Amino acid sequence: MEGSFNNGERRRSPRVFIDLPLEYRGRGDSRLRGAIAVNAGEGGFLIESTRDIPVGTELNISVLFPKGFELASFKAVAKIIWKEPYLKDMKENQSWAGYQYGLELIQILEEDRWKLNLLLGGRFEF
Repeated sequence: MEGSFNNGERRRSPRVFIDLPLEYRGRGDSRLRGAIAVNAGEGGFLIESTRDIPVGTELNISVLFPKGFELASFKAVAKIIWKEPYLKDMKENQSWAGYQYGLELIQILEEDRWKLNLLLGGRFEF
């Protein structure tokens, strides 16, 4: 899947492996849920979650990352543009079933875009 966002579509920006916690809630939903951001680019994220969320759903997301001895984050609104079932192998013959999602950023504050760009450029340690 390298070099494509999904099913042969070309990515608009290079992807960076990040493996960071991501919190999300559906727009109009009060429940905060968790996922893992696996990789990122200027236009979006690949995330993994055990929840089944419909394609087209808009999410308020917050990506958490270490900044020195503190925990920092940036927020955005993203839309699920594709999903695939996913089985992740863990250690000691364990695995979990869930989904991989392609998220497209649809709204991000300039300050948070700056944080994302620093992350993508490797200027934040994690």
